[in-house]
Amino acid sequence: MAKQKRSKSEAVIKRDKRIMIKTTREPYGFVADHGEGDYVYDVDGNEFIDFTTFISVYNMGVNTNQSIRNATKSQMDKLTHSAFTDFYAEKPVEFAELLTSFMPAGFGRVFLSNSGTEANEAAIKFSKIFSKRIYTLAFYNAFHGRTKGSLALTASNSVQRAYNGPFPDTIHVPYPYCYRCPFKQTYPDCGFSCIDYIKKFPLSKEVNPKEVSAFIVEPIQGEGGYIVPPKDYFKELRKLLDQHSIIFIDDEVQAGYMRTGKFLALENFGVTADIYTMAKSIGAGFPMGATITKNSLGNIPEGSHANTFGGNLAIAAGAYEQLKQIKHNHTKMKSSIVRKGLVVKKRLEQMQDTYEMVGDVRGIGLMLAIEIIKDRGSKEPAPKKRENIIMDSFSEGLLLLPAGESSIRIIPPLTVSESSLRKGLDILEGAIRRNSKLQIKS
Repeated sequence: MAKQKRSKSEAVIKRDKRIMIKTTREPYGFVADHGEGDYVYDVDGNEFIDFTTFISVYNMGVNTNQSIRNATKSQMDKLTHSAFTDFYAEKPVEFAELLTSFMPAGFGRVFLSNSGTEANEAAIKFSKIFSKRIYTLAFYNAFHGRTKGSLALTASNSVQRAYNGPFPDTIHVPYPYCYRCPFKQTYPDCGFSCIDYIKKFPLSKEVNPKEVSAFIVEPIQGEGGYIVPPKDYFKELRKLLDQHSIIFIDDEVQAGYMRTGKFLALENFGVTADIYTMAKSIGAGFPMGATITKNSLGNIPEGSHANTFGGNLAIAAGAYEQLKQIKHNHTKMKSSIVRKGLVVKKRLEQMQDTYEMVGDVRGIGLMLAIEIIKDRGSKEPAPKKRENIIMDSFSEGLLLLPAGESSIRIIPPLTVSESSLRKGLDILEGAIRRNSKLQIKS
């Protein structure tokens, strides 16, 4: 690849650093300008294959597609904002009706918000209202948002929670991270020691189960490292929650909306939740969150929860058009995601066989990751090597994102072409090769 032009990008970054509050900028300094489908371009005109979907937002391709954009533009010419939690409007109702058609039987209550953290805040609030209980269980490594309520649930990096505690109504427990089992055991011989831990310690020594309102989970941990639990884990967890009438909240903000080949990632594990939360991709590039509850839980008192922009008409119009496309192409889309996911996973596993620094390959569908390590013996995380690979890939025209302590996530658009997949994987392997001492397994 020709050396990238960077002058405009560097000028924007300089201005940004002068005026914007620090966030979580990636080290390679990509400055977005425009994009379509599999590709995105920076302000200098450099072209990149997108393996990030801008944090799992552009599931239907960079900048979605023309018909989704047209639906949003058409609604904007009529009315953009209707204060939906105060007044009525048809478009958000139409979207919610279609959304619940993808849910398990018995789900029919929807609250619309603006983001994943808002969707999770609503889920926690609703679960406490429904159960009349206080505590919430969540996992270590979890990421559920950064606003005050959802921040109590998040436990992936202490810097996110610094100076904001205490969080007295949340209890964290270990996630089934089998590559780095906190109990130093091996599945399936362990018999789910991580669930035994929940029974023996927090639910007997820290809090009475009758005081626990909900347990919120990511079916595949996102920011925590794209960690996939064993197939039967959530079935066993569901039994424990049912035993104590604890509400099961499934955070599908990153893993859902067909990302794994199924509309809900939890479907891959053969269980259903009581409350689902979604965001990121459901807004078709615009801010939207959704909290979907089981009918049997009832409803909340009028006035107990609302917002200003949830159910925004222009966003709902685009989201509805996107969901219609998924409904119409559901079978074809599902098989395409599964097929392309297997192609990517096979290639990643070949890299794992070739390069010692690729310690683990995991994921379902087009939600995949590799974990970068120093060596196979110690499995010590190698965050600096991970950063070098991501930077190197960027310089060759591929956008990647980190996850966890030393993992790299691969989340291209669900509509990505196999040609773009191959090109992107070639760039990734080239970066790994240049950053690794080649070591062939015997």
